Amino acid sequence: MLALDKKAASYTWTAAAVLLSLVLIYMVRSTLFVFILAILFAYLLSPLVNLLDRFLPTRTRTAALALAYIIFIGVVVFTAFQIGSTVSTQAKQFEKDLPARIAQFEKPNPKLPAAVNNLKSQLFERIREQLSNGSNELVSTVAQAGVKFITVAGDLVFVVIIPILAFFFLKEGRAIRRHVLELFDDGPRRELLDDVLADVHLLLAHYMRALVVLSVAAFTAYSIFFSAMGVPYGVLLALVAGILEFIPMVGPLGSAVLIILVSAVSASHVLAVTIFLVSYRIFQDYILSPHLMGQGVEVHPLLVLFGVFAGAEVAGIPGTFLSVPVLALVRIVYLRMRKSRLAAHVTPVGVLTT
Repeated sequence: MLALDKKAASYTWTAAAVLLSLVLIYMVRSTLFVFILAILFAYLLSPLVNLLDRFLPTRTRTAALALAYIIFIGVVVFTAFQIGSTVSTQAKQFEKDLPARIAQFEKPNPKLPAAVNNLKSQLFERIREQLSNGSNELVSTVAQAGVKFITVAGDLVFVVIIPILAFFFLKEGRAIRRHVLELFDDGPRRELLDDVLADVHLLLAHYMRALVVLSVAAFTAYSIFFSAMGVPYGVLLALVAGILEFIPMVGPLGSAVLIILVSAVSASHVLAVTIFLVSYRIFQDYILSPHLMGQGVEVHPLLVLFGVFAGAEVAGIPGTFLSVPVLALVRIVYLRMRKSRLAAHVTPVGVLTT
């Protein structure tokens, strides 16, 4: 008779279940991303909700949530009116001035060495060749971008769904956590899951609030410096830099390159802008960011770069945004499982072994 190894069959079914789960997750990745954004949005509002919950006389979570949403919407509308008009004006002016500024920058500068002028000429000639050779691809890309924009515009309903989902997560978060723990009986597995959930809670809270603070800090610092130095399109460039702070490492690098290029084309304090960007990155990466992130988000820069590029290949911009918290989550689970495994092998105090 054909013998069936129960242990091998158990491993096989477990592997099949894991693979099936991964396939299902990939198939519903768009919906899953919406729920993840809702969770992150809930973590963003949770400090305000908890503060209002402590001071409101009614002491009801729903009233605190409603007031927190009103305050948040008011802040967003006020900020949009204050900054939006300036950004719109500078964006239109930038689009209008760009061809003339590029043509002016391309001209040989008698104050520069001939080698530098030749390098500029070769660089622009190479750019023209690339644009000419890839014109068909460019048209195709623009068409695809148009289709993508229409799709995203059709999904703007998620802008409404995300706050609604976040409302339920904020209101029922503790109950959801309790129900998840009740799936396991009392014992090491439940204790391990409880520790992992606590660590993940701290991780997401630190990470989401830190991202917002870093983004606001970058926008504020860049706006003040660009306004003081008279850099053209200062508010627009500062807004781009603040938004790109949400993409780990690659976003700040891309914004720095863009700002330096715009400064060079505009002939506006290129050296001063470069020194400021380098100084601010040192301050943010070594002082501000570690203080805000805390000890929960300790991922090596090389691993962050790998996660950003891998996330972009798997899920595009959402993948780059979620790369760092996913890597930090994997690290937390690994450390907790390792700690639990080591604790299980430690001989209890008072037990004699022979």
